[in-house]
Amino acid sequence: MKKNPYCFPASQDSINTGMRVGFLTLLLVACQAESWAAVFPRSPNLDTLEKRLEHARKLLKEAPLVDGHNDLPLSIRHLLENRLQDFSFDRNLSAIEPFASESPRTDLVKLRAGGVGGQFWSLFTPCWSQFKNAVSLVLEQSDVVTRLVERYPDHLQLVTTADGIMSAHAQGKIASLMGVEGGHNIDSSLAVLRTLYRVGVRYLTLTHTCNTPWADSSNAELEKGKQVLESGGLSRFGETVVKEMNRLGMLVDLSHVATPTMLDALRVTRAPVIFSHSSARALCNDSRNVPDDVLLKVRDNGGLVMVTFVARFLSCGPTATLQHVVDHINHIRDVAGVDHVGLGGDYNGTPVLPEGLEDTSKYPYLFAELLKDSSWTEEDLKKLAGLNLVRVFRQVEQVRDQLAAESPWEDRLAGEIAAKHETCAPPFRKGR
Repeated sequence: MKKNPYCFPASQDSINTGMRVGFLTLLLVACQAESWAAVFPRSPNLDTLEKRLEHARKLLKEAPLVDGHNDLPLSIRHLLENRLQDFSFDRNLSAIEPFASESPRTDLVKLRAGGVGGQFWSLFTPCWSQFKNAVSLVLEQSDVVTRLVERYPDHLQLVTTADGIMSAHAQGKIASLMGVEGGHNIDSSLAVLRTLYRVGVRYLTLTHTCNTPWADSSNAELEKGKQVLESGGLSRFGETVVKEMNRLGMLVDLSHVATPTMLDALRVTRAPVIFSHSSARALCNDSRNVPDDVLLKVRDNGGLVMVTFVARFLSCGPTATLQHVVDHINHIRDVAGVDHVGLGGDYNGTPVLPEGLEDTSKYPYLFAELLKDSSWTEEDLKKLAGLNLVRVFRQVEQVRDQLAAESPWEDRLAGEIAAKHETCAPPFRKGR
């Protein structure tokens, strides 16, 4: 390592004033470490936005940026009824109808410009599909993601493991993962949960905006909400859902759930959990955000909170800025630790995004802003980008391997709940 040219032996006479003591102490520390990096660990020449953007893009080439939640499949269904032959994903959709009128947030042009290295595509169905056709709808969503990846093999790679994320990134491809948004999509069936895992789903958000028969939604906490806490968090069957997810190696996602559901899941799970798109309740007192006491439990659990860009969950108002996102990231880091914060933009899933983060091309601007803060090291920024998610995913896989000898859970909803929600309550027979 190159020696610092300003290093020289210090004598007692040379440090006889306060100013010189401080200056020489700084030099001596640098000499002892044989590098200025020990004193100034940040990269130099980051005094302009363009230089910080260039450095941010460099960091995102070295470590994958893994976004926890993107609702592009919902946009494809809404605008094109899943007709991928009409979907020019490799072009700037801001200039192509019907997407242009919808303020498109995501296409390959924007993802590449944003340095996105991994994306959880959300498989979403609305709550009105609960007890109806949720399962078939969510399978159609998984089909459209799979076909989209197949149409763009030079850019996308379907991934189901932590190592797969790193491998895809090393090949210059965007690791594409699937997460199901809403426990209503399994129709209270562990067999459906297992089937979704087999088709590639790697996280399940336990609720969306509605309760399931076994888990309470964050909407049940709203003072003026139409829902109430029905299960008091997780029911006994809900606990079994979490246990089966642990056995499978599926990430337990606690975004959208009520606080009692968060606490029950953290008590039951043997693997780290994630919040795929939530922010800090201390900064915006909304039930969709994570309170500080839960952040501490996430830290102890080894889990991850991926900050969302939904404006109203950032500012508790109609608009937000990039600085709001930075504030939420810093708060979660300060409470839970830098190993437990990530990013889950919710692009294509919300109409109002922060000023400065309007689409997926803007991610380098977020990192450029964080580079202004000397409390963020380069390694910490890489953790925020995606290495924290990769670490959590690996730990979930380790728990899966530890439980490999255990049999699948075969519980069913019991009693009145089953009778109320099942169209064919067992036993059933074929009609004549």
